Amino acid sequence: MRVVLVGPPGAGKGTQARVLQSTFGIPQISTGDLLREAVREGTPLGKQARIYMDKGELVPDSLVTSLLAERMEKADCEKGFLLDGFPRTIVQADAIDAELGRRHQQLDAVISIVVTRQELVERLSGRWVCRSCQAMYHERFTPSKRSGVCDACSGELYQRSDDTAETVNARLEVYERSTAPLLSYYRDRTLLYDIDGMGAPEAIAQRISMTLKSLSPHTAA
Repeated sequence: MRVVLVGPPGAGKGTQARVLQSTFGIPQISTGDLLREAVREGTPLGKQARIYMDKGELVPDSLVTSLLAERMEKADCEKGFLLDGFPRTIVQADAIDAELGRRHQQLDAVISIVVTRQELVERLSGRWVCRSCQAMYHERFTPSKRSGVCDACSGELYQRSDDTAETVNARLEVYERSTAPLLSYYRDRTLLYDIDGMGAPEAIAQRISMTLKSLSPHTAA
């Protein structure tokens, strides 16, 4: 099974990716992790990527695709894989299709986790951090026992600038604008499956698993 997982910040992609790995026995492939690993190990592709990363520039799509191609050759990808964080554009999507085509393979599904804007803002803007020990809290999910005070060290809790509601809304608007063409691209190819991302993680995981298992028999293997 070859699946792409997409969703806005705060949608819970990481949590669902871990469940899918366990349920279907396929590895999660994160391009960010691939780049860092290649640079750390000093592979030929990693050395090329480091030149761009050290300059603060985006690594070219062709280089990222080459890293993905290498990763797909590994034994744990024999039954498929879960792409997380790539593609982000139609150009990248075409590059993945071309690479899979060379292997006589294709994507089976693109899972889009859909969550309301209000819920995403609440999830992302409710985070607070201890100034002293860096312990993390959330107003709704993991609140501290005393407002504004860390349970562990009694330090002051503060909210990072990128976790304010205003900043979160701006991030979500950028995501929506940048991914809309990609979602349309996959929808036109009947590969896109919108999954309700509201509710408990377990319920969301069940929706995704049921959707994937409802596809042709070889994808549910």
